[in-house]
Amino acid sequence: MTLTDTASHFLHPDRNLAMELVRATEAAAIRSAPWIGHGDKNAADGAAVDAMRAFLGTVNFDGVIIIGEGEKDHAPMLFNGEHVGNGRGPSCDIAVDPIDGTSLTAAGRQNALSVIAVSDRGSMYDPSAVFYMNKIVCGPEGVGVVDIRKPIAENIHALARAKKKDVGDMRIAILDRPRHERLIEEVHAVGAGTRLLLDGDVAGGINAARYESYIDMCVGVGGTPEGIITACAVKALGGLIQGQLLPKDDEERQRAIDAGHDLDRVLEANDLVSGDNTYFVATGVTNGELVRGVQRKGPIIRTESVVLRSKSGTVRRVEADHLAEKWL
Repeated sequence: MTLTDTASHFLHPDRNLAMELVRATEAAAIRSAPWIGHGDKNAADGAAVDAMRAFLGTVNFDGVIIIGEGEKDHAPMLFNGEHVGNGRGPSCDIAVDPIDGTSLTAAGRQNALSVIAVSDRGSMYDPSAVFYMNKIVCGPEGVGVVDIRKPIAENIHALARAKKKDVGDMRIAILDRPRHERLIEEVHAVGAGTRLLLDGDVAGGINAARYESYIDMCVGVGGTPEGIITACAVKALGGLIQGQLLPKDDEERQRAIDAGHDLDRVLEANDLVSGDNTYFVATGVTNGELVRGVQRKGPIIRTESVVLRSKSGTVRRVEADHLAEKWL
């Protein structure tokens, strides 16, 4: 390694990294597309993992996967702790979800994404102690207004006032799970509407934080890893995300306490990913509000991606046409 290489090795991720990451999410989305609607989520996910890993290996960075497909023994590729990239360039924490919404992909439903989030080395929260967390996400209007410790009715009223909307026009995204039955009832009781998500926790949170989205808030219990990935995007959008760890049983609770976690603590965006240089990159697998899915148009394959960067506060959309013959 030369002196120049040594210096660059410790630089923060720069703006050029975004376009390299897009190539990886595009590849994952394209490779998973043939499995859309075919009922085999594992095949779709496997194709996406293989493609993403191959492209990440060429990227000019030294990345460590903090959030991947699982532990090494259960995930032979893109496992937690795996090094990706060519080892040159900036040192980064990486969160990958080759398909956020494998069940959506298998069923041919909307809002499946291929996702990568990147931040400076050592800046991502370690999600290994507790898999689930209670979360609330909204746009900039909710900063200093919404608080996860308050009842959902109070938060809806407060956000509606901040957005100058009628409560009846508010739309709250919630994962459609039995654990959320009471929460859904409380949203309806206050007069707001729900947008029930079959899957796709990340897309729901990002849409809640986006300007011009018809979703005003995303709430409920979901994965801690997805919360960290969402935080990378929310920081670029200027929105709010809060979470509280939610152990699934006494054993997990004790492990969290032994690891030094305060289960009453409200985790803000800067707790989930510190620093002001995060990237979030997503390519649509199936159509959704955030991006369109993979489309085959004669000799080309068209993809749409979104790139968010917190340092510049920018949201960029990337539409690409790929020669289909190159992907055969």
